[in-house]
Amino acid sequence: MSALQRSALFIDGANLYAATKALGADIDYRRLLKEFQSRDSLLRAFYYTAIIEDQEYSSIRPLIDWLDYNGFRVVTKPAKEFTDSLGRRKVKGNMDIELAIDALELAPRIDHMVLFSGDGDFRSLVDAMQRRGVRVTVVSTIQTQPAMISDDLRRQADEFIDLAHLLPRIGRDPGERSTRHQDNRGSGDLPTRSRGESPERSARPSAALESRYGIRQDGDVSEN
Repeated sequence: MSALQRSALFIDGANLYAATKALGADIDYRRLLKEFQSRDSLLRAFYYTAIIEDQEYSSIRPLIDWLDYNGFRVVTKPAKEFTDSLGRRKVKGNMDIELAIDALELAPRIDHMVLFSGDGDFRSLVDAMQRRGVRVTVVSTIQTQPAMISDDLRRQADEFIDLAHLLPRIGRDPGERSTRHQDNRGSGDLPTRSRGESPERSARPSAALESRYGIRQDGDVSEN
């Protein structure tokens, strides 16, 4: 790829998490950003996720704050909770429209779009970007049963990168996934913008969050 090619990343957070979980892996977001900065002239790296606003503590917030301070443009909206006909609690938080609008607005300024999602609903967006002269790469995986990417989206893309093949460059080393226990009296809280939260709600990330997203309790993301 040309070093002058202008690109942007569009990460469907929930979809990427589902794909990495299915592969039994973790993403190191610092490594991910560096990988694509080395490939193109990276203009933007968007991360999209819905959050449950009324939770006492949302486990996704430490990740959102870290991304926001470390080179990503984070886009969020409140998730909607409902109970289905069987009485099961469900959470709905589709970010397709937000992602599509940002991509189409940025289309005149980029040559290459990298979409981290396997959602077939994005096929029309990929087609629209291509009509505007933007080359589109889709990152997901076919190494799971069933595959995490729709066949229509994979066919529409100019290039498909299997996440399983990319993980050696953007994933966490399995040896780094073990929980790092630290004294709660330490000064390792993640930097958190207020956004209307009380200090008590912006607590340090849990051990489960460290394992899931590669966030250490010292506020850093592992570099493997």
